[in-house]
Amino acid sequence: MSSTEATFCSPIVESRRWLEGVTFPSNRPLINVSQAAPTAMPPEGLRQAMADAALNQVDAHLYGAVLGRDDLRDALASQISSHYGGSVSKAQVGITSGCNQAFAASIASLCAEGDEVIIPVPWYFNHKMWLDMSGVAAVPLHVGPDMMPDPDAAAALITPRTRAIVLVTPNNPCGVEYPAGIVRAFFDLARAHGLALILDETYRDFDSRDGAPHDLFKDVAWDKTLIHLYSFSKAYRLTGHRVGAIASSESKLFEMEKFLDTLTICPAQLGQIGAVWGLRNLQDWLAGERHEILDRKAAIEEGFHKLADKGWSLLGCGAYFAYVEHPFEQSSETLAKQLVQESSVLMLPGTMFMPSGDTSGARQFRIAFANVDRAGIEALFDRLAAFQPSQNHGQ
Repeated sequence: MSSTEATFCSPIVESRRWLEGVTFPSNRPLINVSQAAPTAMPPEGLRQAMADAALNQVDAHLYGAVLGRDDLRDALASQISSHYGGSVSKAQVGITSGCNQAFAASIASLCAEGDEVIIPVPWYFNHKMWLDMSGVAAVPLHVGPDMMPDPDAAAALITPRTRAIVLVTPNNPCGVEYPAGIVRAFFDLARAHGLALILDETYRDFDSRDGAPHDLFKDVAWDKTLIHLYSFSKAYRLTGHRVGAIASSESKLFEMEKFLDTLTICPAQLGQIGAVWGLRNLQDWLAGERHEILDRKAAIEEGFHKLADKGWSLLGCGAYFAYVEHPFEQSSETLAKQLVQESSVLMLPGTMFMPSGDTSGARQFRIAFANVDRAGIEALFDRLAAFQPSQNHGQ
């Protein structure tokens, strides 16, 4: 079996196939809440900075440093230090071709085939896919009814082959924001056992809490345990330019550099130029984007009574996501395909975020609301409230 055969098809790729050959009526256009990626262009100033670089900077078209441009590493180190009230240097920051690559580089630097990584479920499917392809066992840590992982439950899963614990906050797919105390407890657990804590904060710019969501960067030895992942894709609408980042120790970045040099040699220059311009010039604009996302979160919570009256439950909500439970007998995977055909709604079933055979995913859906405003959310809830599954479909 090849490494790619060891894992499943990407849910995003698979769900797009459900749209093939489907025509949506003009009075019921598709509502796509399947993917957490902004579809609008970056602000004009950022686009202009990238265009100017493409026309006038020789180095925008050349190989660059494997760990990224110095100006971007320095700007991000300063931003992290300011936001979290800690101390992060340029040497502790690396730039990657998207946050998925940041995760892949972290695992490559930590794990050998047969090692284990503890990861809460529901999980972010690309994390599971990379662990599968790396021959690393994803050890599921089931969250509680509040969608929160339990450090004590994680401690019981640690074995001699465990190399890391993964957390995503604000969470994908559940949307919940992990309290600072939980994040600190996992950090302390990882440090006590000599493990890495991989903390993916791709959506931190849309956290509802003001200020730092945790205090880990205030620990003088944070980099001995913490591997912090970040993405510029969501903050500055740079999804197609693939710019992510890692904050960790210099020794860990030295190992990751080998992986990154072999895979992509360096991150794309124009995306990096756009990201550093964003860090320097778009903080007020980003605050407005955060306000809009938080308003959509509020719209989900305020309008969910339409679905609650029909037996649905809201399990988690925040950043770009709402995680919900449906009241029907059929599996969410079956219902997801019916919703495309009968309600012009595309959203991912919970089965795509759970281990194979885990029945709880059959009752759940993820709603990614980055590209639906209040009116779109209201229309979505109206369609879901009116939906009645076809009885001739099985589980």
